Amino acid sequence: MTLELSGCTYAYRRWSRPVLEDFSYRLPAGLTILLGPNGAGKSTLLKLAASVTRPRSGTVTLGRLDSRAKAYRRAVAWMPQDITPMPSLTARAYVAYVGWLKGMNRGDAWDRAARALARVELSDQADVRTSRLSGGQLRRVGVAAALVHDARVLLLDEPTAGMDPRQRRVFRDVLSSLTDEVSVLMSTHDVADLAEEADQVTVVDGGRILHSGATSTFLAHAPAGVAPGRAAEAAYTSLLGD
Repeated sequence: MTLELSGCTYAYRRWSRPVLEDFSYRLPAGLTILLGPNGAGKSTLLKLAASVTRPRSGTVTLGRLDSRAKAYRRAVAWMPQDITPMPSLTARAYVAYVGWLKGMNRGDAWDRAARALARVELSDQADVRTSRLSGGQLRRVGVAAALVHDARVLLLDEPTAGMDPRQRRVFRDVLSSLTDEVSVLMSTHDVADLAEEADQVTVVDGGRILHSGATSTFLAHAPAGVAPGRAAEAAYTSLLGD
């Protein structure tokens, strides 16, 4: 099943200019990095895709499922920018609670929480209260919570913000291990963040798609002679300047 936005228009207020207007996008398989400056429409795109908000016009679908359907919301998981710890809950209890909110019974949610934590390499922190986890660990708990109910699509809004280089590396490895099972769309302000390791890159600006395609096609926008390790940044700058 493919997640698709078709002809979507969205504005935060009736009288304000739309953030996205007649916007269409089809999420490819694998890991897709979503790039764009502040106000480009990245978070709005993710919220529409997650059914957190609904378009003024247009449709958001996953295969034959409409975003208004409960089955859609079970199949699409969203991780916002900020993961708030719940001091009374351990990592496993937190993930199980999210599973219960998604409609799982308590026993299944508890069992599946352990497996979800294992997938993000946090089994050793399962019994640690979320208030005692590091920022990077808490974000991985957020991913586990998104995966506990067998989501087909994972939407991540700035998940690596505030992580140190080691935490980013672990997070990258976790995401890479998941893309055989789920399609991932991850927004970021860090142009180099996964851009050269992702399967696809989408660049938006002003509510328009400037590029959507394979990472190799994205990197081809970099001018000749760019220093090693700077290709993603140069390609991004070139696209915004076109």
